[in-house]
Amino acid sequence: MSVEVTWWGHATVTVEDSGVRVLTDPLFTRRLAHLRRRRGALPPPEAARADLVLVSHLHADHLHPASLARLAPGTRLVVPRGAPDAVPGLRRVAGARRLRVTEVRPGDEVAAGALTVRAVHAAHDGRRLPYGPQRVPALGYVIHGAARTYFAGDTGLFDGMADEVGPCETALLPVGGWGPFLGPGHLDAWRAAEAAARLAPACAVPVHYGTYWPIGMAAVRPREFHAPGREFEQRLALVAPEVTVYRLGHGESVRPVVAR
Repeated sequence: MSVEVTWWGHATVTVEDSGVRVLTDPLFTRRLAHLRRRRGALPPPEAARADLVLVSHLHADHLHPASLARLAPGTRLVVPRGAPDAVPGLRRVAGARRLRVTEVRPGDEVAAGALTVRAVHAAHDGRRLPYGPQRVPALGYVIHGAARTYFAGDTGLFDGMADEVGPCETALLPVGGWGPFLGPGHLDAWRAAEAAARLAPACAVPVHYGTYWPIGMAAVRPREFHAPGREFEQRLALVAPEVTVYRLGHGESVRPVVAR
């Protein structure tokens, strides 16, 4: 049975595997505080259709209560342990929509139909910025069904990354951000290529770039908005040419070929 990956923009991806639809970090808005969506139409209503929704960490561009409100009542939502206590808006939406919330930490597993999803460590600040104690972990997830798909969320490179994630056929890797400079705990195109070389998947899909940008800053370091996907593909061809890159447009889908 094949796996289908659809990139809706930023870190929002649908992975359909073994008849189960998994949605990551849903963000369905034209504007978020000082950010606006500069590329790609807003995801259509079908993007919110999911059997399981994974939230990687508490930052507002990854845990967005107004986007979670578009989920069907009863949808299962997996979040880092402590998220409902740290984000009151998450509690309100989960209650209003009767979302079934499961809190996890690295190493925990969640079953959904024929899939098993395992939470893994991410090297990223997990706080609900601009304030909040550092007590809720940032996570990645490995979706294990007909294939193994790694969704990194937001992360920097870290020792033992390949051992933490384990074998995977497809890696969904962040390659940029939403502003002209990336702070610690992120992957740029070059570091994402190094991550892919360490993980050695059959294929990689660059995400988390070319979607949101600060208002009024379109002319500030525009390469950081437009180029990360292409630069990741070029760099990976040098450091791990055996890994196939699928550079998707917004709303575009691919059925990765994972046989080596």
